[in-house]
Amino acid sequence: MEKFPLLKNKKELTILVIGYGSIGKKHCEILKNFSDNIYVYTKQKIKNFNKVNSLKKIKNINPDYFIIASKTNTHFDFIKFIEKNFKNKKVLIEKPIMERYRPLKLKKNEFFVGYNLRFHPVLIFLKKFLKNKKVNFVNISSSSFLPNWRKNINYTKSNSASKNYGGVLLELSHEIDYVSWIFGKFNHLYSFNKKISNLKILADDILIFVGKNVKKSIINISMNFFSRINKREVVVEGNNFTCKGDILSNEVSIISNKKNKTYKFPKFNIRETYFKQHLALLKNQNDILCNVNEALATMKIIKKIRSYK
Repeated sequence: MEKFPLLKNKKELTILVIGYGSIGKKHCEILKNFSDNIYVYTKQKIKNFNKVNSLKKIKNINPDYFIIASKTNTHFDFIKFIEKNFKNKKVLIEKPIMERYRPLKLKKNEFFVGYNLRFHPVLIFLKKFLKNKKVNFVNISSSSFLPNWRKNINYTKSNSASKNYGGVLLELSHEIDYVSWIFGKFNHLYSFNKKISNLKILADDILIFVGKNVKKSIINISMNFFSRINKREVVVEGNNFTCKGDILSNEVSIISNKKNKTYKFPKFNIRETYFKQHLALLKNQNDILCNVNEALATMKIIKKIRSYK
C-alpha cells in the first residue's frame, strides 16, 4: 500500500511550505493539485493559504509533507528543526541544500533536494541514451539575463543577487547536480567564479568550470546570468557520436557516422518538473529525486570552486 493513498483525497494530506518568496509561491500553487490543507510559514500577509507565524504552531499542525523554500542561508536551521521535532515525515529542500557545505546526518525523516531539472524530458533522455557509452567531453552552457528573471521584483533586491545566498554558482547549481546524476561523480580541475558584469549586484555572475569524472570524461561548465541570449544546453562528444540536448527547446540531436536524428519532445512547461518532483516524492518513486548525500556532494564541488584561486 502506498504511504500516501491520500493523493486521491486532497483533504487528508497536510503540507507546510516554509517561505513565501517567488519559489515558495510557485510551490504553493502547484501543491494545490495535491492538497486542500496547505500552510505557509511566513511573516507576509497571505490570502489563499493558511498562515503560520511560529515554530510552535508548526508542531501543532504536524504536517505530513514539508517544503523548505526560505532563503538558502536559513535552510540548515529548518532542517535541524524538522529532524529534532518530527519523525517519519517527507521533506523537500529547495536547491541548493545550504548556502555553504556542512555535514548532515538525518535519520528520522526522509529529506530530498529540489533539483527539479532531473525531471526534464531532455535530461531523462540523455541519461538513458548515454548509459554505458564512452564519453570523452561534456560541454554545459547556461546563460540568461538576471533582470528578466522575475517581473514582480527589482532584480537588485532579489535573493539571486545576494552575495551571501545568491549568485550564479548557487542559483544555477542545477548544472553541477545533473552532470553528477548523468555522468557520475567528478572532480574539480579548474574554475573561475567572479562578478564581472555591470549588473548592480554583489554576487558572482559567471562560472567557468573544468572537471573530470571517474571515467576520465572532461567536464566543462560555463554559465552566467548577464547574457541577453537565453541558453541551456548540453553537448556530449563520445566515441563515434555527438549529441546535443537543448533544455529550452526540448530537443535532442544525435549525430553519428551512420545517421543524424533529432528527437523533439512535446511542448513542455518547466512547472511540470516541479509537479513531477512532488508527485514522485509523495508516491515514494525516489529513483530520479536528488537525495541529501548527492546534494552535499554538489556543495563540496561548490566549496572547492569558492576556494580555488
